[in-house]
Amino acid sequence: MPVVLLQFWRFVAPGLYGHEKKFAIPFVVLSSLFFAGGCLFAHYLLFPIAWRFLGGFSNEYLTFMPSLQPTFSLYVRLVLACGVVFQLPTVVFFLARIGVVTARFMVRNTKYAILIIFILAAVLTPTGDPATLTLMAAPMVLLYGLSIGIAWVVAPRRNKDDL
Repeated sequence: MPVVLLQFWRFVAPGLYGHEKKFAIPFVVLSSLFFAGGCLFAHYLLFPIAWRFLGGFSNEYLTFMPSLQPTFSLYVRLVLACGVVFQLPTVVFFLARIGVVTARFMVRNTKYAILIIFILAAVLTPTGDPATLTLMAAPMVLLYGLSIGIAWVVAPRRNKDDL
């Protein structure tokens, strides 16, 4: 993802004005950092726990014999899913900056957001155990909270006359 963003930036940057570049640079930097953070989270925390859970089904009648292709597919899906999910603050930064989303709206709809987060986490996790589901959903809820703070900070301020 960061390579794609870099190539996109190299294509778009020559056509932007200075004030537009000032708006785009934090977006690109935040996006890269959050994507890398999501990938690291999946690599160091989520995948090992999911792997231990899947390996825990072994007993005297059943032997855990992973093969390379499905294991790699699971790993890549988890890493990419976490990388994309960790883009939430970046997307909210952009939407709040242009006035589409406000912190007030996000706070009012927190209960729906948490429900959607847990549904999304259930879809994205490969195993059915509550530990992996919670491990996937917890950072998403924290990122939602961070996104509320970002929306509050970067939202365009309105005058009382505009309301």
